[in-house]
Amino acid sequence: METVKIIGAGLAGCEAAWQLAQKGVMVNLFEMKPQKMSPAHHAPEFAELVCSNSLRSDQLENAVGLLKEELRRCGSLIMACAQDHKVEAGGALAVDRYAFSAAVTEKIRNHPNITVMEGEVTQIPEGQVILATGPLTSDALSQAIADLFPESKYLNFYDAAAPLVTFESVDMENAWFASRYDRGTPDYVNCPLSQEEYTAFWRELSQAEEAPVHGFEDAGVFEGCMPVEVMARRGEDTLRYGPLKPVGLPDPKTGKEPYAVVQLRRDNAQGSIYNLVGFQTHLKWPEQKRVFSMIPALKHAEYVRYGVMHRNTYLDSPRLLDRYYRVKGQERLMFAGQITGVEGYVESTASGCLAALELARRLEGKPPLDFPQETAIGALALYISNQSVVNFQPMNVNYGLIPQLGYRVKGKRNKNAKLAERALEKLGELDL
Repeated sequence: METVKIIGAGLAGCEAAWQLAQKGVMVNLFEMKPQKMSPAHHAPEFAELVCSNSLRSDQLENAVGLLKEELRRCGSLIMACAQDHKVEAGGALAVDRYAFSAAVTEKIRNHPNITVMEGEVTQIPEGQVILATGPLTSDALSQAIADLFPESKYLNFYDAAAPLVTFESVDMENAWFASRYDRGTPDYVNCPLSQEEYTAFWRELSQAEEAPVHGFEDAGVFEGCMPVEVMARRGEDTLRYGPLKPVGLPDPKTGKEPYAVVQLRRDNAQGSIYNLVGFQTHLKWPEQKRVFSMIPALKHAEYVRYGVMHRNTYLDSPRLLDRYYRVKGQERLMFAGQITGVEGYVESTASGCLAALELARRLEGKPPLDFPQETAIGALALYISNQSVVNFQPMNVNYGLIPQLGYRVKGKRNKNAKLAERALEKLGELDL
């Protein structure tokens, strides 16, 4: 059987390599780190989480929770390593980012059917190839991909990461542990602001100086990962209805909800590092320290990493890819991960999983494996390949992509629970 070449050892590439290897397919996995690093990467390990350490909700009533469960039932390496190295985050699945990446790397390097090839790939290889090079594909390979589609064009948007602070530097006299509405365990550090404190903070944040990014405009920001300063400029109350909303977080000192709340989420298993939830930013580093120090609990915060911003690139997939993430007319080539226009860690993993399962079947001479639209995995694949989508934008998984029930169910959570139940039944009917 032909050896498959996978370019990129991020979440999608590692998941694809694992799924193929588990099916008995030999894989050459190419990764340019550590010889060459992109602007967003810092560590040599595979499956590096460059933004948040959260894989978002783990509840089936949330579409990304359903997507996780589907992946688990497909034997996902990424989901298994995430579970082994999770940190408490209420109803979300968050991980110790370094332990998680180390675990994925170890599993990949030790699999007998996977050979890791270090160094940059600058041209698309011959044979069966999965390109999972991510939204920061190197310039040389990016040009090779562009040459592959001379009548199309790359699209791009800007992505941002939040700062990390040490827990010991957080003033817990001005903060408390809780999860919103007391769901799950009290895993978030909540930093309140009064109306006066919030107004002053908002004013300075709106006017703070950004680091220069060539070609950056607010319109180019992906809505799901918008810099906090861009949100602030949209109106005084935008943050209070977004990442700083105080709903469901009463201050134990007063029993009342504050005017606004900044939440911190654990970033490692030891609980020594926390990230500022929703504070993706591209402010200059001194400006980040100056403005964020206006939050009373963070007055003396020690930053282990400031927020950063980088350009993400993705394909016009509805015109270029089919529902199996294959290039139309050149089916030996497949794409996976954020370069396809799926947005998010779990979504990237799902694309790698589907692409690999389909390729394994093709190599065995079997018919395609059609994940139905009722499943989250299938719904994502059908979204990125839907030619009726004219203005294609990166998309997180959501229940709006999944066909609705043919009967009425009272309550959104109850309806989503039924959609999840149906999805898992459909998944169980597939020959995985």
